[in-house]
Amino acid sequence: MDKLLYDRGLVKRRQVLGDSYVDRTLANVNDFNREFQRLVTEYCWGEVWGEDTLSPRERSILTLGVVAALGKMGEFANHVRGAQANGLTPTEISAVLIQIAIYCGIPVGADCFQIADTILNEGNGTLREREVSKHK
Repeated sequence: MDKLLYDRGLVKRRQVLGDSYVDRTLANVNDFNREFQRLVTEYCWGEVWGEDTLSPRERSILTLGVVAALGKMGEFANHVRGAQANGLTPTEISAVLIQIAIYCGIPVGADCFQIADTILNEGNGTLREREVSKHK
């Protein structure tokens, strides 16, 4: 294990997905999934997300598209929250989802909009409403 990459990955993972999500995930580490969680933290978050060529916003946009295309809606929901943490507005997320719908198909887009709408209304519905109404 590369401790520097792992530690950098853990910081980045917490920044994007939030402490509570990461704490829950790491609390469920066991002998069966320990190596997988190390790999995710060290390489996905430390090596890839920790590299500076793309901004966190750009990585969030890219990740939303890829995860949606794969149909992995649990991960998609995590990354909608991450996109918010990385500064994407509801209007920008909506534009990303329209792009996803065109390239991945309307059924995938509909799933993505349903999930994102639920998340965007979780704790900041008034912020979401202000952002959307600002662009009408």
